[in-house]
Amino acid sequence: MANRLAQTTSPYLLQHVDNPVDWWPWSPEAFEEARRRDVPVLLSVGYASCHWCHVMAHESFEDDATAAYLNEHFVSVKVDREERPDVDAVYMEAVQAATGHGGWPMTVFLTADGEPFYFGTYFPPEARHGSPSFRQVLEGVAAAWKDRRDEVAEVAGRIVADLAGRSLVHGGDGVPGESEVAQALLGLTREYDEQHGGFGGAPKFPPSMAVEFLLRHYARTGSEGALQMAADTCAAMARGGIYDQLGGGFARYSVDREWIVPHFEKMLYDNALLCRVYAHLWRATGSDEARRIALETADFMVRELRTAEGGFASALDADSEDADGRHVEGAYYVWTPAQLREVLGEDDAAFAAVYYGVTEDGTFEEGASVLRLPGDAGPVDADRVADVRARLLAAREQRSRPGRDDKVVAAWNGLAVAALAETGAYFDRPDLVERATEAADLLVRVHLGEVARLTRTSKDGRAGDNAGVLEDYGDVAEGFLALAAVTGEGAWLEFAGFLLDIVLEQFTGEGGQLYDTAHDAEQLIRRPQDPTDSATPSGWTAAAGALLSYAACTGSEPHRTAAEGALGVVKALGPRVPRFVGWGLAVAEALLDGPREVAVAGPVGGELHRTALLGRAPGAVVAAGEGPGAGAEFPLLVDRPLVGGQPTAYVCRHFVCSAPTTNAGELAAALAGPAGG
Repeated sequence: MANRLAQTTSPYLLQHVDNPVDWWPWSPEAFEEARRRDVPVLLSVGYASCHWCHVMAHESFEDDATAAYLNEHFVSVKVDREERPDVDAVYMEAVQAATGHGGWPMTVFLTADGEPFYFGTYFPPEARHGSPSFRQVLEGVAAAWKDRRDEVAEVAGRIVADLAGRSLVHGGDGVPGESEVAQALLGLTREYDEQHGGFGGAPKFPPSMAVEFLLRHYARTGSEGALQMAADTCAAMARGGIYDQLGGGFARYSVDREWIVPHFEKMLYDNALLCRVYAHLWRATGSDEARRIALETADFMVRELRTAEGGFASALDADSEDADGRHVEGAYYVWTPAQLREVLGEDDAAFAAVYYGVTEDGTFEEGASVLRLPGDAGPVDADRVADVRARLLAAREQRSRPGRDDKVVAAWNGLAVAALAETGAYFDRPDLVERATEAADLLVRVHLGEVARLTRTSKDGRAGDNAGVLEDYGDVAEGFLALAAVTGEGAWLEFAGFLLDIVLEQFTGEGGQLYDTAHDAEQLIRRPQDPTDSATPSGWTAAAGALLSYAACTGSEPHRTAAEGALGVVKALGPRVPRFVGWGLAVAEALLDGPREVAVAGPVGGELHRTALLGRAPGAVVAAGEGPGAGAEFPLLVDRPLVGGQPTAYVCRHFVCSAPTTNAGELAAALAGPAGG
């Protein structure tokens, strides 16, 4: 019998519809039920492509005896962290404070008031490695609830008070300047892995936002060291196992520091951010490899993640069925020498094994290898590589595919819109700009819909029930601003402004600090507020970047002031933890550079417009259009006449404008970085 999750739109929740556990979605009714029955709440948080979430579901939530015990002694609530990042953030903060670590699945026991009193992540079905079994945990919590209720209430109260006391020092002493940016660069240099690229040790995550900062810093200051770290990191990832050498696209992270073996799930947000990074690296250096990776990653997103409605799905699972029908991580992606021979024949298999680093012992499990480009093959015949790759890809298509999490997350689609719009514009791929526009249309039509507030997710063209959080507003506005610059369609600038006005009204506190949930959002035990960039830009820094760009596009003082207020946190955190505020530092670079405002009175897609889009000045904004109506759509185009009847570009910065130019070379020089001062 299906449980209450059948009415939800979350693929993760729908995976648990047929569990014998009597699941509730997160709702006031679930907590009322716990109060009525006088039982604690079991909160279980995960997401659709989470490997250990699937393991715990199979071992415990599909087990009739465990489910019967849960149903008798608890109200069980299942949450998709990607739909409710606010719920996830608040309780993850409590888990980390109590245990020193966190992760998913997250297992938290709560009172009927939502106050947490016992925590964990994955619990095995039998006690092992010093960890109690899930049944032991349930019995212990039920006994404490029944016999030691005062103690439970005291623990819960103490935890909530501790969380409430963690106020954020946002550094409201003004904006980050040269000194903070220089300290941040020094901090990144210290953590840089000279040998393998990237930062820190294993596991190693793609540092897309830190690379954006390094590229912008190079553009503004000419720092070769910053460019070198960015370029070498991108090269190492592109040639490593974290990148899918056959189908394009990046896996979530590398389990080792050499980028050889990935955790195989592929997330939309990683691929959107990295697609844009490689496009920007090409813009800075002209690297053929960067161009290839940007385009292959864009094509991967369109081919593998695009939904029927024109949005982009959240993720592909790490696991899929192997040849024996077992559900195994990486089965879709890895190869043995024997499998190469079967597809390619002896000669080409021997060539492919050297080219892709496939060894007899294997670099992964059970003698299989993850394909990468170790560079041991010496000079190679490009046609032969293309042929081998095409045949391997065709053979891989016959394998059982990883599952796909089909929900559309607003924030991550905003990141995809920005990446596809820019990549399409740089490399003359109008189809990619069209895909970006279709995703943006979906966000307006379904996620904004009738209510004129962003909804966090949709599935199959139906909006979910959860309100958008700050990162949704910031990232979607970022996507719309990029699309406006590329297409010359002023409606996207207008939509961005609409979203950013809501940020000013609903998400902004005193002294420029921002909150992850709106003033009128559901009240949790603590209002989440996290300025650090992790896998994606935080809502805080995403909003700061979009506010700054929008202010540059429109001259709006309130948006500029809000951006500067929000950047106080980067002044505080940049010098201390630069790896975890990479996007904030990239926005700081834009602020230090102006950012520059480029108005092109001339045709969209013409030489001057394209030159403007390829300008490397950090965070530069671009408006293009011709005719008397252009200024109505883009404030930057007001009173920008053609010079001598020719398309004309105007570059302004800090209320000072350079002489207008009709020459693409002069415009490129004005946007090339420090010399363009």
